[in-house]
Amino acid sequence: MESKPGNPLWLLAELTYRCPLHCVFCSNPIDYVRHHSELSTDAWIKVLREARELGAVQLGFSGGEPLVRDDLEILVREAHQLGYYINLITSGVGLNEDRIAALRAAGLDHIQLSFQDSTRELNDFLSHTRTFELKQRIASLIKRQGYPIVLNVVLHRYNLDHIEEILEMALRLEVDYLELANTQYYGWAYLNRDQLLPAPEQLVRAEKATNRFRERVAGKIKVYFVVSDYHEKRPKPCMNGWGSVFLTITADGRALPCHQAGMLPGLSFPNVEQSSLRTIWYESEAFNAFRGLDWMKEPCRSCPERFNDFGGCRCQAYLLTGDASNTDPVCEFSPHRNSVQTAIDGIGQNAKSGSQLYFRDDRNSRRLSSR
Repeated sequence: MESKPGNPLWLLAELTYRCPLHCVFCSNPIDYVRHHSELSTDAWIKVLREARELGAVQLGFSGGEPLVRDDLEILVREAHQLGYYINLITSGVGLNEDRIAALRAAGLDHIQLSFQDSTRELNDFLSHTRTFELKQRIASLIKRQGYPIVLNVVLHRYNLDHIEEILEMALRLEVDYLELANTQYYGWAYLNRDQLLPAPEQLVRAEKATNRFRERVAGKIKVYFVVSDYHEKRPKPCMNGWGSVFLTITADGRALPCHQAGMLPGLSFPNVEQSSLRTIWYESEAFNAFRGLDWMKEPCRSCPERFNDFGGCRCQAYLLTGDASNTDPVCEFSPHRNSVQTAIDGIGQNAKSGSQLYFRDDRNSRRLSSR
């Protein structure tokens, strides 16, 4: 019998799926327009209070683009009063002098700003918007307000060869933290996987360049290089285990143990407007489905690494094998490792054959934009 789960420590509040960008690697669900309703201000305040009572201390406001919510300052103020450490995850679109000052006064602790590339051409192409110069101005604005600059760049085949220029851009912008996050293949990124998946040699070059940069700027910039799942032999300990420390609330109020879990069939994820977070976290069937170790099949069940990686990612297992209870195929011991290897072996072939690149489309996600 497994012990009672601990408390959630990290709350991700996906305030909205609306976004001015149309990124090809967006992690939002492809059918996100089906979830058009959004929780009210009062409903979000209830979520913040209940999660804090459960023990959550870290809070991320994300989306979509959270700045499209007119009540963001109200929610930040409430979260600050409750004692959260608050992170705004943003494209920067919608941020200006007045708004950042208001967020500062409300108690916002941290801003993570995304860039798509070090060049205007590729940044704007990948997001299907003209935002490169805007993002540079926003980075300066964040600095002037006294916030540490936290820069996030999602890496893939299109921009990995620009890694040295991306690193120099971070130095030029005087960032404090740089997260180089290799694409995780869910949502729109999974749809575009054949176009985005990099060659192994690109990753090797990028990591070497990053390590050289780390040595050069030691003490100035903290650089994180998030490895690419498909090119590894061991899976990541996804969210430190299902229903362990991480809690996501979607724009329409569904509670998820990770931000991608809503795709999994056969699980009914409760809504915060019908159930309390305490009931959802401890008692719901969905949150207990892959909690702990008892659900595991072989080879995970007898693997000593199960205490470290928890079998890997349930969503990745579902996407690549059709069964969320299978070992994450990234693992070298998975009987389904060939599904990853096939994707790696085919790198470049689909791009050469003219496969399309699909852009997130807010008007109708079933009508896919492409180039």
